[in-house]
Amino acid sequence: MHWDRLFEDLEGQLASEWEAERAVLDAESERLRIARLDLRARLRVLCGSDTDALIDLVNGQRLPVTVRTLGADWMAVESRGTGDAVRAPAAALLVPLHAIAGITTDHGMILASLEEAPVSEHALRERMTLGFVLRDLARRRVPVHLTTRVGEVHGTIDRAAADHLDLAVHDPGQARLAGAVQGFRIVPFSALVAVRTAGDQLP
Repeated sequence: MHWDRLFEDLEGQLASEWEAERAVLDAESERLRIARLDLRARLRVLCGSDTDALIDLVNGQRLPVTVRTLGADWMAVESRGTGDAVRAPAAALLVPLHAIAGITTDHGMILASLEEAPVSEHALRERMTLGFVLRDLARRRVPVHLTTRVGEVHGTIDRAAADHLDLAVHDPGQARLAGAVQGFRIVPFSALVAVRTAGDQLP
């Protein structure tokens, strides 16, 4: 009986030590996993959940949005109400990732975004670059409202090159006709903060 109690105590000690060692290894593994986690992986989770969020932009504006789609270097969101950069009550917005200064959402979604994102059903969409989407808007002659780091401008994209676009400037509600065009502007992609279109004109 004495030996049985001794072995039971030793087994209990060994099990406790193994459990403590496993907990340390699990914690270290989790720290390493999070250290490798990039912003796009977390945004993928938010997009997959159609998360309501408040986006802070690099120009100081704040947008209440529902996160919809993730691209290679952009995110498509739907405005919720009126924010500083949104005049319309509902609009599709294309936000370059470089223009995001912060995202506020509920704590549950913050924690959920730390988990591994499920395989996206929009893998091809996630490979689309900002230039690719802007070239499609130019091809379809979709009027856009550009928010840049220094102001806002409305018009139609004539063409989108590797790192910039050409915009024919005209008033909202007008078609891009020669008589309506007030001028032309070259806008670097790096200056873009948000691209607004009406309805569901974005991917």
